[in-house]
Order: sequence, then structure tokens, then C-alpha cells
Amino acid sequence: MKHKNILLAGIAALVVASCSLDYEPLDRYTDLTEGSSQNDTSSVALKDKKAVLDQMQSINYKWRDGQEAWYLDKLLLSESHSDNAYAGSPSAETTPFEVNSIEGSNSNLYRDWNVYMTNVAAANILIQNIDAVPDPSLTSAERATYKAEAKIFRAMVYFDMVRIWGNVPLITTVAGDITAENIEEMYPAYFPPQTDELTVYQQIEKDLLEGVADAPATDPANKAVLSKDVGYAILAKLYAEKPLRDYEKVIQYADQLAADGYKLEPNYGDLFGVVLEDPSKPASADNKALAPTLRNSVESIYEAQFDASVGAWAPWMFGRTLDNYNYYFEWSKWITPSRNLVKAFNSEEKTDLRYAESVVWYSCGWNIYYPKDNYAFMYKDRSAYNSIIKYRYADILLLKAEALILGRGDLSSAAAIVNQTRARAGLDPLPASVVSDKDRLLAAYLKERRLELAFEGQRWFDLTRLNLVEQVMNNLKDEGRPELVYPYDANSYRLPIPQNVIDQNPNLVQNPGY
Repeated sequence: MKHKNILLAGIAALVVASCSLDYEPLDRYTDLTEGSSQNDTSSVALKDKKAVLDQMQSINYKWRDGQEAWYLDKLLLSESHSDNAYAGSPSAETTPFEVNSIEGSNSNLYRDWNVYMTNVAAANILIQNIDAVPDPSLTSAERATYKAEAKIFRAMVYFDMVRIWGNVPLITTVAGDITAENIEEMYPAYFPPQTDELTVYQQIEKDLLEGVADAPATDPANKAVLSKDVGYAILAKLYAEKPLRDYEKVIQYADQLAADGYKLEPNYGDLFGVVLEDPSKPASADNKALAPTLRNSVESIYEAQFDASVGAWAPWMFGRTLDNYNYYFEWSKWITPSRNLVKAFNSEEKTDLRYAESVVWYSCGWNIYYPKDNYAFMYKDRSAYNSIIKYRYADILLLKAEALILGRGDLSSAAAIVNQTRARAGLDPLPASVVSDKDRLLAAYLKERRLELAFEGQRWFDLTRLNLVEQVMNNLKDEGRPELVYPYDANSYRLPIPQNVIDQNPNLVQNPGY
């Protein structure tokens, strides 16, 4: 209890030193204290309907605009920490993902943790306070809808967190003010310990089941809403994970999305393509992208949307941004496609149409992984106007195939699903010799997910979900990848808790192996 006593003494000193015990004594912002009142811990944090709408907008903007954590760094983990990509731009923060030497001091992990916890806090403010908003213009139906969206959002954030770090602090309330009289009582809210992984998954499940009851139905013209179908998609993914694995429920929620009208977009390239000034010519400095080819497709479940007024900045981190061809193209880029992935795309007799939508080759000014006159770049996010799709139906449909293979043992139905995505990619159906063999079909399924979902933040989580990290990564054949610093082992399935976070909260315990 030594650390606790020291921290309590420190908090007490801050309380005594403050001008008034009625005011927040902490000397800096913390995601746990956001939204607490300054004068009365029982008072309403959201004073009227406008405040509720502003908070809901804040939640949506935190997700759309916080591209470092939920998109850029998640791709670094899912693609460069797996066999899909090299780190791209070598640095003390990126290279460890490539060579398996990640430590708690990694500043990317620290910023990600803070972003995730800030997003949880934003959801908690709305969930905890909306029912007490003293504004009769805010109807009971609106209260239920906004609370449902916030619960789906919180579930989405925690689903990413628990798969990255395992045991994490589970915070579902907003911390009140600290006074000299309640320091002991308030301490756990400000310095929470980790919650075991299973309990976190159960809270995610609870939030989603409650959320889908009152969340809005999908608007086909706006897939940027936390709809019922977003909840169904996360539920399908949740039940494929080990702690709550229930493959029948994976099938149930995949079928629910199909019943709600989701299907594969006929042309894979439309999901990621752009409209050029002169469509008859390739993109160039003189032939720029004007808009995405397609937004709100029948396959997109949840996407961040951008346009000329609010463009995404992430694309120039990966290669050329086709709306501004030479913008920031003088330095090396993140998430460089690996030779192993290129080989996988080219392993079929026919051309895989997804390859040209996933990998592009340019000349550039560096030769880190490839000769600079013919260098590979991640291509799926290619302009500031493109939507970034977080959940799409192909992911869920293929998870249904996994459930059919490993749950029901229905190999023919699983193969039929895999053949759907293969057909769209221009490939032949799986041969009968593969369809009739469970192990060979599972391998074909995993390859299909790898190629279908390349550079969409899925590969690492596929390997961890099915306990394949050591098998795949320790036996990887790729002459372009630097040698591993450490082999992958049972501790590699979770990343280290940021050391700065542990330093601030001694109740946190570092993950094994770090």
C-alpha cells in the first residue's frame, strides 16, 4: 500500500493547496475526470438538448478525426506486425512492430491508449448523464437513441483495446470531484486497476446488446452513423474471439446483416477508387482525384467520411494522395507492402483483381525495402476524399465461413462463401480437393481473408484469434523483412501497457513478457 499512500498524500496536498475544495484539484486534464462537475458531483453535466447533440457530435468527430490511433497505428500493428507489410518509415516507434521488439516506452502506444481512454470518457459522459438532462424538448426516444449510439461507440473502443492489450481498466462511469473528505472513496476512480479480459468482453457484449435495441436503423445514404448494423457487425466479430467464442452467434449476426440488405459490392475497386478529372487517363500531378468512386456502398457498414471541406490527412502517410499528387512525397511512407503479400496475391493462375486495388508501384526518392525506381505502396487509402471503412460486410461474411468450418463443420457452405469473394476478385472456385479437407479449406479461408482485407486492420487479429502468431511469423519467408529481434511467443499476443500510463497509475500491471 506504500504507493497508494504516497499518491493519496499527493492528492490531499493538492486539495489543501487549492483555493476552494469545490473546484477540481488535479493540475491537468484526465480522461477520467472529463465531465465531472466543479461544484456538485450529483449535478447534471449535460444541461440541455444542445449539449447532448454537441456531445454526440464530439463522439463522432473523435472517431473520424482521431486517425492516429484507430487507423494509422492500428494499421502499423495489424499489417506491419504481421506478414502483410514492412514498417515503411524506419524509426524508434515503427521498426519495433516490424522486428518484434515493442516495449512499453513506445510513444505510439502511449498516444493510442490516451485516445482510446478519452473516447471511452466521452461515451461515459453521455451514457451516464443523458437521462437527467432537464430539457423537455429532448424526448425519451431521443434519449434512448443517443444512449444506444454511445454504448455501441464505447463497445467499439473497448473491442479494439482488449484485443491489443488484454486486461485494461474498465471504466463505465464519470469520476466525481475529489475533496478532503472523499479521497479514499474516489481513489479507485482516478487510478483504476485493470479488469480481466473476460469481464471486458462481457461488458462489450452488454453494451452492444443494449445498444442495438434502441440504435437507429441503417440509413443507406449515410454509413457514418452508429446504427443497429454497426452493433450487429461488432457482435459478429466479438463472438469469433476466444473469450466469448460462439460460432452460432457469429452466423446469426452475419445473417442479420444480410437480411438488412448488406451484400458484396459487384466491383471491388469501387470500394477504394476515385473519380479523376480525366477518367480516360491515369492519375498524375495534372490529373487529380475529385471524389471517391463510391460512398455508402451496400457493403460498407460503418465508415469515416471526408470531402473537400474536411479531407483525411492519413493517405499521405501511405503513398501518393491522388487529390494532390506530389503532396508530402519526399519522405518514406508507412505500411510498405511486403514481398510475401505480393507473392500471395500472385499465387493464383488468374490475376487477382484485388491486387491492383491494394498495392501500387511508384518511383520515389528512397530505397529502404525496394529499389527506388519501382517501389511498393499501400493503395487502398489513396485520396483525402476517400471514406475509411472500419467495418464492411466482406469481413463479416468471411467470419461466417470461419464459423461454418470450425463451428458447424459445414465445409461446403463455407467454401461457397469463400468462392463469392474469389469470384469478385476474378479467381476460380476452390478445387474439390480443398473443399473436402478441413485443414486445407481453413488455410484457403485464411489466405482469402488476408487478400480480401489487406491493409484494413485485420491480419494481426486474425492470427491472434486463431493462435497462429508463432506458426506464421516465426516461419515467415520474406527476404525484404529485417531479422526479428525476438521470436514470437505466447506473450506476443498482447502488446505492452504504455510505461507512462503505469507510471501514472501504479495499480496497473505490465503484460507478461515486457
